[in-house]
Amino acid sequence: MQLSVIVPCYDAERTLGEQLEALAGQTWSGDWEVIIADNGPPRARGALEALLGRYRERLPNLRRVEAAARRGAGHARNEGARAARGALLAFVDADDVVAEGWLEAVAAALGAHDFVASRHGFERLNSAQTLASRHNEQSEGLQGYYYPPFLPHAGGCGLAIKRTLHEAVGGFDESFLRLQDTDYCWRVQLAGTPLVFAPAALVHVRYRSSAKSILRQARENGEANVHLHKTYRARGMPPLSLRQGLFAWLGILRTLPHLADPERRGHWLWQFGWRLGRLRGSLTYRIVSL
Repeated sequence: MQLSVIVPCYDAERTLGEQLEALAGQTWSGDWEVIIADNGPPRARGALEALLGRYRERLPNLRRVEAAARRGAGHARNEGARAARGALLAFVDADDVVAEGWLEAVAAALGAHDFVASRHGFERLNSAQTLASRHNEQSEGLQGYYYPPFLPHAGGCGLAIKRTLHEAVGGFDESFLRLQDTDYCWRVQLAGTPLVFAPAALVHVRYRSSAKSILRQARENGEANVHLHKTYRARGMPPLSLRQGLFAWLGILRTLPHLADPERRGHWLWQFGWRLGRLRGSLTYRIVSL
């Protein structure tokens, strides 16, 4: 069966070349293609086409498809899947880098399971200071969901699935601009298919590193978590109390001095941004989920 590797892309020419280089170095002998799902603005199209032109000889089944009708990685992945020729779909991101042997490991995993998640590595593409700002999950297993407790999930980069299953659940929910991968993992599992960790399939993940980008991403993720909470309350996700949220905010205020410590600043900004996003999400979705 053919395997389609789908790469959502938005203004990613600075990092996409490294991902394409890694894909060009894969040695799997099976039938596969690479689809660049272009979610970016028209002004960036020339630079993207020039970059892709440098790899078409080494990746003969490399294609760009239009995916700019709606902003978001979910829409881009869905458009890439619609254009794919393969019965197997694998999603990777334009700013990450698949490891040597990744494609072979994904194909083997999909030979045994219907829905799999790659292992994430963080040291190659991130500084020690950037690593200290995150929890660095999915290096040894699936990511847990603890606030409140619910099903395991995985990041969208490195997810792979049988096409029929992707279509059966309706693809990614495009109303989620963030955490559409978490929602996707849950919908597939709730439909009856387990998510299986594939440790041999390694993807090197790149974090955002500036204070501004950390704060923004954390805020957007926090708001999306509230969206998830409201969506899945009817499917068994426990409620959160106002008291829980207020205690969490008290912890943020108590650790405010960490903002002055370069080693702790990134982690504090992430936690603050995430809580700020949950506050905004609670107001937007009218649910207590601080």
